[in-house]
Amino acid sequence: MPFVHVQTINGILSDDQKAEMLRRITDLMVEIEGRGDPSFRSSVWVRIDEHAPSHWSLGGMIPTSEMIASKFPPIA
Repeated sequence: MPFVHVQTINGILSDDQKAEMLRRITDLMVEIEGRGDPSFRSSVWVRIDEHAPSHWSLGGMIPTSEMIASKFPPIA
């Protein structure tokens, strides 16, 4: 039973992007760990935790959501 834990900064991903990420990570785990067996899907746990920018440090600097979003544009 895999547990996938994604941590990100609050405000970076839209609800649609989070839903797509959850679906695609699940699909990938089914393909790789479950060897393509669709019944394995019910064993895959995926969780997204969002944290305030002030809880992170990047190179000793506390980044803002805007700074991070500018480095990593939204997924189309």
